[in-house]
Amino acid sequence: MNTPASTDKDLWVSWDEYNRMVERLALQVYESNWKFDMVLCLARGGVRPGDVISRIFDVPLAILSTSSYREESGTKQGNLDIAKYMTMTKGPLAGRILLVDDLADSGVTLQKVREHLTANYADVSEVRSAVIWVKGTSAFKPDYHLEDLPHNPWIHQPFEDYDGLRPHQLSAWMKKFEK
Repeated sequence: MNTPASTDKDLWVSWDEYNRMVERLALQVYESNWKFDMVLCLARGGVRPGDVISRIFDVPLAILSTSSYREESGTKQGNLDIAKYMTMTKGPLAGRILLVDDLADSGVTLQKVREHLTANYADVSEVRSAVIWVKGTSAFKPDYHLEDLPHNPWIHQPFEDYDGLRPHQLSAWMKKFEK
């Protein structure tokens, strides 16, 4: 499928572009020579890049659910909710943590999660953040990022196609990919 042309209002990202960007973000972290003990990704947008970075660096992955985009079909930011628990397979959250999300829009989520970690996890010694995109509206500057977006476009990520897809539509959806 073809990805529409991007404008100042809409940034369209294909799967191939998205995957290369996550790899470039991992390379940026690597080239900084900062060593970290665990990746903590923010669900939902940070799950894919967090998983890839965790695999590339061969460190444990933890997942923390946050949510603020629920209003107006997920296009308007509301109050931030941070899950009470996080999911991880290896020990407690400790050491140097790479906090991963897809983007810094207002920056509120990354800032509040960083504050949450330092206030509630005494064994966390350092938190750095990594995102693909930083919008001009972000008050928070992540430690690592790929693209600055001063015009604050809506980012159409490739997995958003699934937001409106429901189970009863899968058969018809899959037929459009058959040759």
